[in-house]
Amino acid sequence: MDTVKQVDLDRFMGDWYVIANIPTFVEKGAYNAVESYQLNPDGSIATTFTFNKDAFDGPQKVYHPTGFVLDTDSNARWGMQFIWPIKADYRIVYLDEDYQLTVIARAKRDYVWVMARSPEFSDAKLQEMRDFIASIGYDADKLQRVPQQSDRASSAADE
Repeated sequence: MDTVKQVDLDRFMGDWYVIANIPTFVEKGAYNAVESYQLNPDGSIATTFTFNKDAFDGPQKVYHPTGFVLDTDSNARWGMQFIWPIKADYRIVYLDEDYQLTVIARAKRDYVWVMARSPEFSDAKLQEMRDFIASIGYDADKLQRVPQQSDRASSAADE
């Protein structure tokens, strides 16, 4: 599975809203899913994955896997470690030039994530990403939109 040619890690860091996915068992029923990355001094990537379970006001779940860049020529193939010593396959297969939209895939084509810098995402753009995902060998019918509240940031600030 081809990855993007090059990822500027500094630009890739920060918050990414999960717009759609073929979910892992952990992510089923996720609302307001956000994946946040921070580059550590040793080159690993501190990751925080948060979402509300089963509803916008459901209990918040937080996970802290660590990313490891496995292909330092492109920075587009990582290992994502939730449990030592297993590093799950994590490939950046789509990234727009403005670093506003990305698709993360796996060689097994079992899970996939469409992520954006904003929770607002048009149906047309989602269809474009669905077509892309199908073009790289996934069953795009399994792709599920992740419910996002666009006012999440402002309501969190009010609490």
